[in-house]
Amino acid sequence: MKRRTSLKLLSALTGTAGLAGPAAVFAQPASSNVIRLVVPYPPGGPLDVIARALAQAVQGTLGTVIVENRAGAGGNLGADLVAKAAPDGRTIGIGAVATHAINPWLFRRIPYDPIRDFSPITLVAQVPNVLVMNAETAARLKIENLRDLIGYAKRNPGKLNYGSGGNGSAGHLAGEMFKSQAGVFMVHIPYAGGNPAQLALLSGEVDLNFDNLATASTNIKAGKLKALAVTTARRASAMPEVPTVAEEGRALGLASFDINTWFGLFGPAGLPAETVQRMNRAFIDAMGQPDVKARLASLMAEASPTTPPQFAAFVKAELAKYEKVVKASGATVD
Repeated sequence: MKRRTSLKLLSALTGTAGLAGPAAVFAQPASSNVIRLVVPYPPGGPLDVIARALAQAVQGTLGTVIVENRAGAGGNLGADLVAKAAPDGRTIGIGAVATHAINPWLFRRIPYDPIRDFSPITLVAQVPNVLVMNAETAARLKIENLRDLIGYAKRNPGKLNYGSGGNGSAGHLAGEMFKSQAGVFMVHIPYAGGNPAQLALLSGEVDLNFDNLATASTNIKAGKLKALAVTTARRASAMPEVPTVAEEGRALGLASFDINTWFGLFGPAGLPAETVQRMNRAFIDAMGQPDVKARLASLMAEASPTTPPQFAAFVKAELAKYEKVVKASGATVD
């Protein structure tokens, strides 16, 4: 199915807007010492929240950091602004799984190359997704765990459906990867955003979703949703009792299953190595500060600091992974 969508990374988490604080905190006069940190999504969203916490935390080492929101085209506009900036250390940005791994395959054209046009600084965090079922549906179908789900889906092809925030969304792509590796067929039902998809799941309109853990956790704890597995390679520290898809599905072709939402810091290509290293150290130190840790915890995000070469290798691997997933899904943005 081809459908025009606007991919919004972590759109289900925008309820954290109140954590962002007033934008005026970082509104400083322009000078040669000011660093512009571009967020390719609207103010108040999760990446904006984290960007402002990081900007505050690095002022002692990097100087004044202004957070600038440049939303549009699923994050492509803001990413392109960073890609085309002068490599003088005055402009950096937050990139994410959408801008650097999904959008290059989802959009027919994007104005930047996700590898060649950027200098990776550090991965910041990864946010687990979780496979959840409507609790009443799971009880009625006698599905207690991931093995039960796969067994039922194999016996009843096409009878299960799953919702997502739209074609090409993180939930859609996780579902397509799951179907491919598990060898099952489930019907995908796209909604106009993460919130409608979650409401459809809670009402029983759809059977299961691949949702963000922070969004789903309240309803999991309330017993309205049944958590079958997290989609990351390791269990989530925020909900360690929930197994991973890879653990539960090891004997069923899912041993390598690993998909999540991530974001990190990039500069434009050609950023001097000493500048990259200085920023890497400053932002990694910032991730350990209480305010940044609190912001990450509010999103159930796992801090994931890396060296620049490690981050570069990670982005290349993610880009290759999502090429297969997006093409298999058939999702495009015209």
